[in-house]
Amino acid sequence: MSPLPAAFFISILFLLPQLHKVCAASPAAGRTIPTRGTCNNTCGTIPVMFPFGTGFGCGHPYFARYVKCNAGTLQFSTGTGIYPVSSIDYPTSTIVVADPFMSTCSSMQNSGSFSLDRTSPFTLTGSNIFVLLGCSTTSPVFDPSEDLCDTGSGSRVCSGLYSCKGVTGIGLPQNAPTSTCCVYDSLMGIGSGYSLDLPKLQCSSYTSIYEFGDEGDPMKWKFGISLQYNDSYYTPACKDCETSGGLCGFSGLDESFSCICRDGVNTTTNCFGHGYTWSGAWEPKIQTKTSIG
Repeated sequence: MSPLPAAFFISILFLLPQLHKVCAASPAAGRTIPTRGTCNNTCGTIPVMFPFGTGFGCGHPYFARYVKCNAGTLQFSTGTGIYPVSSIDYPTSTIVVADPFMSTCSSMQNSGSFSLDRTSPFTLTGSNIFVLLGCSTTSPVFDPSEDLCDTGSGSRVCSGLYSCKGVTGIGLPQNAPTSTCCVYDSLMGIGSGYSLDLPKLQCSSYTSIYEFGDEGDPMKWKFGISLQYNDSYYTPACKDCETSGGLCGFSGLDESFSCICRDGVNTTTNCFGHGYTWSGAWEPKIQTKTSIG
């Protein structure tokens, strides 16, 4: 057998350093090469923290069905529509959603209905005051035996709303009689599974006021739907993940807990040792020194 040419050995010597780099960069057992993280801690201008998330696999799987980040807008989904989230107050575990078709003092229009899924982790807070506007005189809300309208302080709320110029948007003159207005008082003690069916109630529109800034000036009232969410899903594992700089998420068909690190790695514990920026790509740091004997 003829001896191998010298050029063969030169090629081997040239390839050895490159082969060493590839071997050093290979992942450890059980670990895959991470990709860029898809979870962020903001959506538009709203801070996003657990149990919410900004993308698939972010936050808690139960909440991911209802709250999503779409094109920089945090959105809340129910059976009656998709509504922008105005704010989240994490210390009190509440969010405020804004129905774009809901009436306000500055603009009133025919509204759709609103509902909460019975199995959702959200309930209406006690600060909401729902007001039905432009109701028919035969509406079931005016049935005296049902006592569905608040006739005490509710009459002042109706007078305030009907004094708004926006009331012309539902076909009523400014300062119209409040006989077609009802501060809907059937929400007391109702949590998930609530449904506001305007066609059934024979009303043109609705609004929800969750805070009275200056009670005498409806333009300063805060309109929106305040919801309480279940915060019992925050676990020690998630807290440890956040302490290490990660974001809590889930993965797999069983939607098991996953800690999403800033370099895009998903772990089952925490992100200590993965100190990269969210926008940076992961590159293994290896030693390239090679000795050839």
